Amino acid sequence: MKKDKALEDLFLAQKPQFDDSDAFMTSLNRRLDAVEYLKQYQEATIRRYKMAMVATFVIGIISGAVGITFLLATPADAPLFTFRLHSVFLQWISENSRILVAIALSLLMSFGLISIIANIQDIVRMRRKRNIHSVGTEYLLL
Repeated sequence: MKKDKALEDLFLAQKPQFDDSDAFMTSLNRRLDAVEYLKQYQEATIRRYKMAMVATFVIGIISGAVGITFLLATPADAPLFTFRLHSVFLQWISENSRILVAIALSLLMSFGLISIIANIQDIVRMRRKRNIHSVGTEYLLL
């Protein structure tokens, strides 16, 4: 946010002087190249976010399917894991291991969905900023 504001202030501070020299054209070309570079950088960032979001979604689907298949494939009366120690707490964990693993998988999948939604919102915000800045910089350069 601060970098965007600093960039906007930089563009607003520039007061071009129109004369017949080549200095104005070179300065204008440098500014246009800078704007184009920023647009390409933002597009690359959005592509990376999209790829990360798709990869996270696919990994979540696969891990959820594997986890649910594992839970359903094991016998219902047998615990998923046991401890060789005789502690009341560990025995309770062993007896309720199916429920605990199902809760852990649900929390993990919920966290994955929340992160995917957050990434989508970031991408939408970046697109809106890019559209606002591109309109603003085109106006300033013209």
